[in-house]
Amino acid sequence: MASAMLQLMDLTALRAVLSDLRPRLLPSRFEKAQQPAPNTLQIGFRSLRGMAWLELSWQADAPRLVQVPPPERQGAGSTLAQQFQHSLRLLALVDLYQDGYERVVEFRFASRPGEAIQRVVVLELMGRHSNVLLLDEQRRVIALGRQVRDHQSRIRPIATGDVYGPPPPLQGQPPQPEESFQRWRERLELIPVSLKKALQQTYQGMSPTLVEQLAGNLMTTPVNHIQTSEWEQLHLSWCLWLKCLAQESFCLQFEPNNRYRLWGTKQNESAGDLSLRLGRWYRQKLDQRSLEQVNEEVNQRLKRWRLKEETCLIDQQQRLQASANSSNLQEKADALLCLRKPSRDQVEQAQKLYHRARKLRRSVSVLQERIQHHEQRLRLIEGSEAFLEDLRMASWQDAAPRLSALQDLRHELEELLDQNQQTKGRRRKQAPTPQPLELIGPGGLVLQVGRNHRQNDWISLRQARNGDLWFHAQECPGSHVVLKASCGLADEEDLQLATDLAAHFSRARGNSHVPVVMVPIDQLQRIPGAGPGTVRHRGGEIRWGQPRRAEQQLADGQLLP
Repeated sequence: MASAMLQLMDLTALRAVLSDLRPRLLPSRFEKAQQPAPNTLQIGFRSLRGMAWLELSWQADAPRLVQVPPPERQGAGSTLAQQFQHSLRLLALVDLYQDGYERVVEFRFASRPGEAIQRVVVLELMGRHSNVLLLDEQRRVIALGRQVRDHQSRIRPIATGDVYGPPPPLQGQPPQPEESFQRWRERLELIPVSLKKALQQTYQGMSPTLVEQLAGNLMTTPVNHIQTSEWEQLHLSWCLWLKCLAQESFCLQFEPNNRYRLWGTKQNESAGDLSLRLGRWYRQKLDQRSLEQVNEEVNQRLKRWRLKEETCLIDQQQRLQASANSSNLQEKADALLCLRKPSRDQVEQAQKLYHRARKLRRSVSVLQERIQHHEQRLRLIEGSEAFLEDLRMASWQDAAPRLSALQDLRHELEELLDQNQQTKGRRRKQAPTPQPLELIGPGGLVLQVGRNHRQNDWISLRQARNGDLWFHAQECPGSHVVLKASCGLADEEDLQLATDLAAHFSRARGNSHVPVVMVPIDQLQRIPGAGPGTVRHRGGEIRWGQPRRAEQQLADGQLLP
């Protein structure tokens, strides 16, 4: 799991983003709104400098206002996105308003600069109380991210049609640059609590991250135990922070443990893309967190499915072993009927033995089919474990494509292994086209790598053409690798790379050398009744691959298109 909680967007970060966005977005025309996630809205604006996309999120553990790269088209059909699209159409963003130390931003829209405000989008960044609201010219709520009913909050219920009311006012004093050192210290020393509590209770805008950046190791120290020299050093940091806010001299610097800093840093980077770099940072961290969560979920499911299949397999094998006693039962029955004068009870007992022996003989074929079924599912699970391990260790790839591949694997396993999902799957829409990993070899030929069972099936049996070459680690679960030699002549470097990739994307990646089978694609054959991606082949050549060499080339970025 992540080493630390994701840093929340506080007042300092909000001020920094707004100072970066205002000169580039005001004024700009609203273009598009979409909702890619339940608690996230993306809005596109067109200014004289081009198209810019903002991400407004009221997610409880990561509320944010950031700029993002042009996103994929997704979520445009949601009700909230359609309401924003209809209400803001043909309007221009003319103001980004934020008051004092409140973490509330108003996006004000009008027909053109200088005219009356017709629509307002309010983004409240307040942890689990965060929200986004669309207001009309009378500041009535047209649409909102989440409604707050009377039973949820007696202080500030919010629903469609209500007149918008601001959040309750902040507690504490607003920081003042002209406040003297002595008065500032007296305020903080008034109650003998830790410095962190004193700052947060006395002044507005004091997030836990900001207090940590200001106080450092003094956070937990009681205010009556702090030395005068430490107070003076703390006050210097305090004044520097206020100066950065007043002059809007922010510079983004990323730190370990999911942290970043926007003030008091060396001005060695361009601040012009601050909001965009911060948006990329949040997306990377959120994707990484989702990747870890989905990975753990899939891993736990695979463990449960494996235990279930192994239990069923052992039970069927024991039943098959018991059926071998049918010949002994037959002999006992024959012995009873071979007596000179068998009694009526002995005849009945012999008939029962015959019946039981016939039942055991008939069950052999059924038990063998069941054993084959459970063994096939265990092979499927073992292959999925190899795919999961690959996605977990693929540090050479960004979190977003790994997350997409992991979600594809999860959906595939639900369809192949979950009995409840299999019955529902008959009414499902057709599955999307598989998207295998594609790499470029040194000779310019494409190499396709399957990262789940359906992708293996897709590249090996459905998309392959005569002349292509198929690679797979010998007798080991892993990915199929197809070298598209039908598009050009493959040299030894291409063949060795494909061999190394097949070794790397297998469960034998921990070995220094792995035997890999290379087979022309026309010698592959689907196994009837087997799961997707299960093939057999005729002949083939054994080559030796080095997983670490392939991993190094992937990490260097030489193979990505």
